[in-house]
Amino acid sequence: MSIEVKDVMGRVAIAVLEDASFADIVAAMKRYAVGAVTVVDADRRPVGVVSEDDLLLKEIDPVRHSVSMFESRRQRREHDKAAGVRAAQLMTSPAITVTPGTCVRDAARVMHDKRIKQLPVIDPVTGRIIGTLHQRDVLRVFTRPVADLEADVMAVLPDPEAISIEIDQGVVKLSGRVQWRSQALAMVEAVRAIEGVVDVTCEVDSDKDDLLIIPPLL
Repeated sequence: MSIEVKDVMGRVAIAVLEDASFADIVAAMKRYAVGAVTVVDADRRPVGVVSEDDLLLKEIDPVRHSVSMFESRRQRREHDKAAGVRAAQLMTSPAITVTPGTCVRDAARVMHDKRIKQLPVIDPVTGRIIGTLHQRDVLRVFTRPVADLEADVMAVLPDPEAISIEIDQGVVKLSGRVQWRSQALAMVEAVRAIEGVVDVTCEVDSDKDDLLIIPPLL
């Protein structure tokens, strides 16, 4: 069974309005102990995100009031952020969002690819923010009850009666016997794809190796 964002998300929408001050943003981060806040418009629709990195530019940007013709677009944007005092000036946009129905695995991939630690969750109809998904929420899938994990593993086995399962701290051990070696490999990949599985150990024997490559005769 696929775990969706709604199963693990935080129900608190950590956000500030576009005209929020630098101090308001810092206060919100401190209050909720987060490293970023979503910036929303008057209709509570995400338009960007302000992270701690964005705020730190106030301290580390060396040239706030001069612009070089040799600067890259990124450097100019960082200078603008360093001079900003409101959320709309400090934020990175557009905001990357997910919906309650997004698969947690997909959300985790977005976090990894974009190198972000949290995602605003929006209503798929109105586009308004309704919660926040943090990295720690995603990692909760690895603390699933063993019974739930075992049920999901059993569901992907072609012949559950022929395979025995042992689960220890998220590591699934499969043992038994199948007819073809390809069946054993397919089982491992199917189990590995289950949310909450840390790793898979396969001790399944096969009667025939259908993956053996026979070199051509010379």
